[in-house]
Amino acid sequence: QVQLEESGGGLVQPGGSLRPSCAASGSIFGANAMRWYRQAPGKLRGRVAVVSNDGRTLYQDFVKGRFTVSRDNAKNTLNLQMNSLKAEDTAVYYCNADYGSHSYWGQGTQVTVSS
Repeated sequence: QVQLEESGGGLVQPGGSLRPSCAASGSIFGANAMRWYRQAPGKLRGRVAVVSNDGRTLYQDFVKGRFTVSRDNAKNTLNLQMNSLKAEDTAVYYCNADYGSHSYWGQGTQVTVSS
């Protein structure tokens, strides 16, 4: 059983930056793909970024050039550096990790972009 816990959300002005993190209760070395998702009020949860176990990354078009996903196997964390934030980035951000056939989710961290 793996537990994931997000932190690092908050309130930021448009154009600002945040760096949410996701801490795993166990080693992420054995995790396959790790992902960030987000869900805005009234909308479905959607994928934001993916990092594979060999470090390859994939981003949705609406965050390309602004967000950077990374995983630190030594610290068992998944990170999301978010720059040039926009109001439409406001959402609850969730981390997700695959271990074999099992998929685990964190409880989410709120990111609010507002002036």
